[in-house]
Amino acid sequence: MNADTVNLIERPYQEIVDDLVTAIVGGVVNEPIIFDEKSFLYPLAKPAQDVRGITGTISAPDKPGGIHYTFLKEVDFFFNPDKNAVIWQDVGQKPLDETRFYVDYFRPNGASSLTDINVGSVTRTLSEAIGREIATVYQQINLAYRSGFIDTAEGKALDFVVSILDVRRKTKEYAVGLVTFFRAAPVEGSLNDGNISIEQGTELSTEKGEVIFETTEPRTLQRGQVRIDVPIRAGSKFKGELGRVEAGTITKTVQVITGIDRVSNFEPTFLAADDESDAELRLRAKTALRAISKATIVALTRAVFENRGKLEELLDPNTAGGRQTDPGTVKMLVETEPARFPSLQAAVNDTRAAGVQVTITARFVFLKLKIVAQITPDITGVGKAKIANEIIAALQKYIDGLSAGAPARGDDLLKAIKSVKDVTDAKIVDVRTSKADVGKPGADPLIEALVAELVNVNSTDTDALRSAISTALDAEGPTVLPSGQREPDRDLIQSVDAGALKAAGNRATDGEIETGKFKVVPPEKFSLILDMEPADIVLQES
Repeated sequence: MNADTVNLIERPYQEIVDDLVTAIVGGVVNEPIIFDEKSFLYPLAKPAQDVRGITGTISAPDKPGGIHYTFLKEVDFFFNPDKNAVIWQDVGQKPLDETRFYVDYFRPNGASSLTDINVGSVTRTLSEAIGREIATVYQQINLAYRSGFIDTAEGKALDFVVSILDVRRKTKEYAVGLVTFFRAAPVEGSLNDGNISIEQGTELSTEKGEVIFETTEPRTLQRGQVRIDVPIRAGSKFKGELGRVEAGTITKTVQVITGIDRVSNFEPTFLAADDESDAELRLRAKTALRAISKATIVALTRAVFENRGKLEELLDPNTAGGRQTDPGTVKMLVETEPARFPSLQAAVNDTRAAGVQVTITARFVFLKLKIVAQITPDITGVGKAKIANEIIAALQKYIDGLSAGAPARGDDLLKAIKSVKDVTDAKIVDVRTSKADVGKPGADPLIEALVAELVNVNSTDTDALRSAISTALDAEGPTVLPSGQREPDRDLIQSVDAGALKAAGNRATDGEIETGKFKVVPPEKFSLILDMEPADIVLQES
């Protein structure tokens, strides 16, 4: 549908009646003429007695394509019988340049025998009755046309339009409330003191992600404003009582908003009084449309959050500061519980587009133990395999109970092994640790290269400093991007003072490992993951 057909559909009742009356008396209806702003005189195609009316399109500030308009005779235009032409006035409304305007005019000596078109006449009354029905049809056609677009559909028609995105209108059974966004304290050189936009559809959740909420309106935290309240509604999977939470429980956002320090709800959420409005539904559908695009930043971030992870860093080919990845690759550093990492990784891989390589890395230290265990005699081969699996399960239970950064003690590992039924004694003959390569989040490659070159340079030797700086600038800088690969790190296995069980800070010896006088100390924020299989366990009968 183009501008001309839209103008023909958007026809008010009075225009239709005028067209009918003009046609009945033998006149010409809707003769199209292209307007050129360089000309004011427009001859008609046939001899005319008078012009009854002109319609067309005029400019409007909020309508790029203009609006339909009925021009006023003797104000916007007049008819010149000598030239048989319409002449536009210097002042007054004119059609948009290069658009069509439509002229109704009477013919001299019209062929129709009906001439009385005054108000109250039979001809006029019949024309008005027919015109009313035609105007109704035009309105129905226009309504059907508008009902096919998300910006103009209303009510049930809008429900059908957004259903293609699997979006459903939320009823009053979904809880609503207010969440307050707090501005972070400005840092010198940052943009935290400027305006902060909070988009409609921004997702928030309770601390452990039990309930997800969405903001229902866009908001802007103005410069100098420290907080702002934003209306929210429970997510589509949290209907009814599930969406009712206590005050102070909504504390997390799906995606980090630069300049926002924290969020919280000062009042409990409650079931809504009304269904979701058309405006709210339109905004939510548009947000969903943007989010379902594969491999977009929003889609990948959503996949992490929905699996209760936290996205610490995302690097792509558009990342600034010399930390961009190769074309077609994305690297993500996430924070999550070890048990949730496989499902999070699967969700991200399912979201990424074909041909896009996504590397997902978390702060994990992988722990592999080589164990020799003494067991009771006369146990079948199947029974021995069961014991090996039970040893791994006991060790896994112990590792799962450790928080991020907490060490695993050798004596506790031996205790877990010996807790398995039919294990009479055990020793750990070897320990291997490897650390996930998470790169250097937030690091500048140039600065890292300079530090690497200058660390062993005499600060008073200017020539040596110049040479080192030149080498750093010319050479390929050290990588600061996460690779996701495992890097062996024997330094994580440290000896323990036998008396106080305090770390001595040195690598554990083979003897200390066999006697359990060691501990595996992961770096800060790193979590231990047990990386064992039954082949790592040797079972010997007592």
